[in-house]
Amino acid sequence: MTTDALVLDAAAQDLLFREAHTANTFTDEPVSEEQVKAIYDLIKYGPTAFNQTPLRIVLVRSAEGRERLVQHMSDGNKAKTAAAPLVAILAADNEFHEELPTLFPHFPQAKDVFFSERAVREGAAALNASLQAAYFIIGIRAAGLAAGPMTGFDAEGINKEFFGDGDHSVLTVVNIGKPAEDAFYPRSPRLSYDEVVTTV
Repeated sequence: MTTDALVLDAAAQDLLFREAHTANTFTDEPVSEEQVKAIYDLIKYGPTAFNQTPLRIVLVRSAEGRERLVQHMSDGNKAKTAAAPLVAILAADNEFHEELPTLFPHFPQAKDVFFSERAVREGAAALNASLQAAYFIIGIRAAGLAAGPMTGFDAEGINKEFFGDGDHSVLTVVNIGKPAEDAFYPRSPRLSYDEVVTTV
């Protein structure tokens, strides 16, 4: 079903949402650096508080890097993470506030006014990097690729293995590529508009 209430054409609606699924298997077609750069250059404009960009992305391309990552994935995610054409580790940079004077020039003192406390920074980083992670998944779909985001992993292990500075917190690991024929599980139901939306 499409709707005339949306400006986005029906094909784009389907590509980004209605026909898009989380992918579990992929073809062996590689995902290029140019594709990932194009995805990021699109999604970096998604809104965040104070234009903060706490999301950090580690692209796992090498066999050695893949082995380091797979050992921290849950058993149900090991095989598909090992086989995906590209895997991205999405993390929140808890020291993102150091960039705020440049990213939010209208209020350069925001860095010190709002984010001087570590706990506040961590909360802001987690929320806004999660928003960016969602934009990243939509960007992957916009590139004609499929995403397989996962949270089944040893977060502490990945944080130490790939960051090691105590300033980054992994949010999700995303397998990326062209979906294979058996990539998708059947569509699960969603709540309806009337179940979600109230008007006051």
